[in-house]
Amino acid sequence: MADINKKKAEALKIQGNEALNQQKYQEAIEHYTAAIDLDKDNHVLYSNRSAALTHAGKYLEAIKDADKAIQLNPEWAKGYSRKGAALSKLYRFEEACEAFSDGLRVNPDNAALKEGMEDAKSHLTGPGNSQPISSPFAAPDMMAKLLANPKTREYLNQPDYCQMIEKLKENPNDLKDMVDPRIITTLGVLLGFDITTPSAFTGEDESEEMETDSPPPQTSADSKSASSPNPNSPDSSAPSSSDKALEEKERGNAAYKKKDFEVALGHYSAAIELDPTNITFRNNRAAVYFEQENYDKCIEECEKAVEIGRENRADYTLIAKALARAGKAYLKKDDDESALRYLNKSLSEHRTPEISKLILEIDKRMKEKERLAYVNPELALEEKNKGNKYFQDGKYPEAKKHYDEAIKRNPDDAKIYSNRAACYTKLMEFNLALADCEKCIALDPKFIKGYLRKGSILLAMKEPTKASSAYQKALEIDPNSEEAQKGYRDAMMAEGNDPEAVRRRAMGDPEVQAILNDPAMRLILEQMQKDPNAFKEHLKNPDIAKKLEKLLECGIIAIR
Repeated sequence: MADINKKKAEALKIQGNEALNQQKYQEAIEHYTAAIDLDKDNHVLYSNRSAALTHAGKYLEAIKDADKAIQLNPEWAKGYSRKGAALSKLYRFEEACEAFSDGLRVNPDNAALKEGMEDAKSHLTGPGNSQPISSPFAAPDMMAKLLANPKTREYLNQPDYCQMIEKLKENPNDLKDMVDPRIITTLGVLLGFDITTPSAFTGEDESEEMETDSPPPQTSADSKSASSPNPNSPDSSAPSSSDKALEEKERGNAAYKKKDFEVALGHYSAAIELDPTNITFRNNRAAVYFEQENYDKCIEECEKAVEIGRENRADYTLIAKALARAGKAYLKKDDDESALRYLNKSLSEHRTPEISKLILEIDKRMKEKERLAYVNPELALEEKNKGNKYFQDGKYPEAKKHYDEAIKRNPDDAKIYSNRAACYTKLMEFNLALADCEKCIALDPKFIKGYLRKGSILLAMKEPTKASSAYQKALEIDPNSEEAQKGYRDAMMAEGNDPEAVRRRAMGDPEVQAILNDPAMRLILEQMQKDPNAFKEHLKNPDIAKKLEKLLECGIIAIR
């Protein structure tokens, strides 16, 4: 079924591509959307729909699709290119540069990313670059668009708003310093999409930390002192309800920073009464509940914020923050499962390193809790006994399964690893057997059976030198162990039949290493290689003779 859906999605993608090439953007969006419904993890589909949305002037949705493409495939450069293009259309050139830069880190030679970066940089102001941006405020039909929209038509009755519009007509670069919500709404109208809430472009109010907007809009008295009213518009001194709401929010932020949470709640609640469509006010009120440790109320407020945000097409970053805050509240309630669910939802809206890291930590903690909850020493003993019975009957695969389960039930029991090592040895899985011996010894360094098993496995692997070391460890624990004594003798005998093994053992001897690292002895050994008679001369020196005898014993040198 999955393969069939993928094939259908591919066919829809091709139709979308054709519509996009024919500049039928809405049709292309519909095809890509249908394809995504069939193949939700295909990053190319989100990238293509992002391109179509950008052409259709739906830039916020285009950014969201580009982010999704990047999330699904961070190594695919085109996702970053799509995001940068949409951000540039919104005149968010600094963010566009960041997107193109992220893409170039993935693919440094990508021409589209380089071109996009250069174009975005050309619109930024700064030292050596005073080029003005191409501005929708200079368009000949600007006033017609503003008069046609009910929201901006209302703004035209406000003198300070008219003053800002005139200023932007003269110098569009001032746009980057303007965060007045009316200007943001106006930008949306001029670019061909409607923004119903002042928060649509702002990523304000980080978790449990309020951010302030620009100063509240000027009143009529302020504006009269600043400029003359527009002679073609009636004078209107009353600020709109959304402006009053923003003023309440600013008062709430100020109280929040002073940790005067009850006062902050009052102002945020007043802001919600004045403008119930703004998700930011609810996000801020949720932050206060979080600080007051009223986590149930915080979660309830966050869920309402998400609902309001979706109804009013709020920026996905604000929805992500509400979901993240709910997730953190669940963390405080020690409900990891619910926290993980909300944080994953937040990540699907907007990917941030903080939330990604938090999800990994919770996931790791939940797996550890699950592992510990499974531990049961009594059941582990039952499984080990079953494994022993199968082992005695020569049914080694069945024995291993029970040892596996016993280890899961009691992962700190060294004896179970020892038993499974014996089982692996019978199955000729020497590397796995050796790993179990190492685990056994790490858990209980005084458990002699771990060293005995290790020695026998190393002998089977034809590693007599290592095997003799393992048996030596066993003899340190119990010098009278017959199995350890026999194993050690067998290892030494096997080593004696292997000159190279003897040599390896000798090279591990600190005394031999000291002799070979002595510059004088190195000169003597070089001389002996060139002149065999030199050996007899050096034997006359008792100190040198002792060192040479040691090397002869170890097989490092030989008399010819």
